[in-house]
Amino acid sequence: MKRLPRIEQYGLIGDMQTSAHVCDDGSIDWLCLPRFDSPAVFAGLLGTQKHGTWQIAPAPPACRSDAAAVAERRYCGDSLVLESVWRTPTGSVRVLDFMPPRDGAPQVIRIVEGVTGEVPMVSALRPRPGYGRVSPWIHEVGGRMVAEAGADALWLDTCVQQVEKDGVIVSAFAVAAGQSVAFVLSWCASHAAAPEIPDPEAALTETLAFWQDWTQECTYDGPYRESVVRSSIALKAMTYGPSGGIVAAPTTSLPEEIGGGRNWDYRFTWLRDASATLAALLGTGYRQEAQAWRRWLLRAVAGDPENLQIMYGITGERDLRERELTWLPGYEESAPVRVGNGAADQLQLDVYGEVIETLYLAHQSGVAHCADTAVLHQRLIEHLTQRWQKPDEGIWEIRGARRHFVHSKVMAWVAIDRTICLAEAGALDMDLDTLVELRETIHREVCTKGFDPVRNTFTQSYGSKELDAAALLIPRVGFLPPDDPRVIGTVDAVRRELATPDGLVRRYPTIGDDTGMDGLKGDEGTFILCSFWLVDALALIGRLDEAHVLFERLLALRNDLGLLAEEYDPVQQRLLGNFPQAFSHMGLIQSARLLHLLSTQSSLYRGAVAVPVPRSPAGRPRQTCKDLTSQHTWPLLPTDEVSHA
Repeated sequence: MKRLPRIEQYGLIGDMQTSAHVCDDGSIDWLCLPRFDSPAVFAGLLGTQKHGTWQIAPAPPACRSDAAAVAERRYCGDSLVLESVWRTPTGSVRVLDFMPPRDGAPQVIRIVEGVTGEVPMVSALRPRPGYGRVSPWIHEVGGRMVAEAGADALWLDTCVQQVEKDGVIVSAFAVAAGQSVAFVLSWCASHAAAPEIPDPEAALTETLAFWQDWTQECTYDGPYRESVVRSSIALKAMTYGPSGGIVAAPTTSLPEEIGGGRNWDYRFTWLRDASATLAALLGTGYRQEAQAWRRWLLRAVAGDPENLQIMYGITGERDLRERELTWLPGYEESAPVRVGNGAADQLQLDVYGEVIETLYLAHQSGVAHCADTAVLHQRLIEHLTQRWQKPDEGIWEIRGARRHFVHSKVMAWVAIDRTICLAEAGALDMDLDTLVELRETIHREVCTKGFDPVRNTFTQSYGSKELDAAALLIPRVGFLPPDDPRVIGTVDAVRRELATPDGLVRRYPTIGDDTGMDGLKGDEGTFILCSFWLVDALALIGRLDEAHVLFERLLALRNDLGLLAEEYDPVQQRLLGNFPQAFSHMGLIQSARLLHLLSTQSSLYRGAVAVPVPRSPAGRPRQTCKDLTSQHTWPLLPTDEVSHA
């Protein structure tokens, strides 16, 4: 079997309801219709051509194995319209791939434009609904080709001749300089009327205008702005527009280790990932997404916060049962391929902190007060006060025994702390004395049970020797000030025990063929978000030069289109895991903003807000500048313009 392209060879197009992955050889190898979490109609990314692809490339030949990669590709300005250029002995050709933001039928539009000379081209569309398992009925209806299977119908419109051969819709044509040929693939329910024949050029104009208008709302104007905008576009593309839910990634089962079994479905809305994504978007001026997500949160949690899940479907579904697709061999034979995610039933105490932190940031950002959200917030705190002392599966969703994870307890502290801030601002009616006492209790326990005084570092869980990169967030969330020796010791320990020679960070130790603390065998790559956390920690403790060096190293991991996966293999020098990953792009945005803030201010604590906090055993305040150390809540505007709660 031909080896699949590397993950970084793919680009993303999307319409804020689903997305497609376009390889640099002109093949779309992943497309779920009509939603992110729908079964794929092209699943070649997790198998072979026979599992569904759509390639448009110079001919000969039509078969993917002999096709050459594009000479160059880029996004058109600040948009999600992908432009690919081929240069051949007879001329050059450009292909524009995009998905128009929509209210109706989802569409993938591919416009082939002649640039110089004349280039023979081939379009070979091999639809395979049901994650590559079903061969559809392909036939002609009124001059249009349609592929039907069960509930799905795919309509292909173009001005050139189409021929069906062995389950593939083939069009052979040529484009000369100044000419163009458009292909439009539309989805609709098989029992419904055929979708309207679209106007590709009008759709292109509208799509470019949409992205131009959206990116102009970005308020960030510091260094790395181009990278921040590109990451913001990636995050917007992973937002399900109709509901406000945000997927962690638009793919499933791209491996964390080539040939390994750490392959998970990320096409759902994790409270943690969505909260972090919203924080990044709010920090760059986008409030509408936060309002939509807040409504999604109210619907998803409903009147049942005591049974809070750590993730939901993109419209609030609760049943995300995990199963394996045995007919798919997996990306580069990395099996199993999974759909659904069994972690939905886990207890992860940190999500309380991340959700409440985002609600706090929304309040800080001027998102209008919502009485319903206040009620939900109060009930979440009530349940957290009853559960925070329990062991859980933690931020990394271990599939082993529950533990008292330090990060989970720290984020429980964050939930209480931000609730106190909102109550003091008059946004919540809560018993402050009880909350302040609980905040001190959690803090004392973490510093006693989660800290190794011999190695001068916080550990992964109470009593453990393992380290966890999540401990790097301790200064970010304001649990301890950056100059605390315990913070500096933790940063040094993580670099010593979890970082590679080039500074990239693993989440926690794994032990190969043996089962690790996470209940899984195998290893994984370095975790890109954790490396951004190290950037932030270095910056906060005053090592700005080192932080900038690592940040530049992380920027270099992006593919040529500015996209990041979940992980990176520093040995094989390739991206790993689901792609693109919201966590990674969120981390890029947050680190760029923090570096800019700390680099331009003469003092770390300039403009700080004095927030009442409990005292440490030594009698010093543990939190002196929440707006600079919080995971999400540093200033959104220049210091003298910030409106604090």
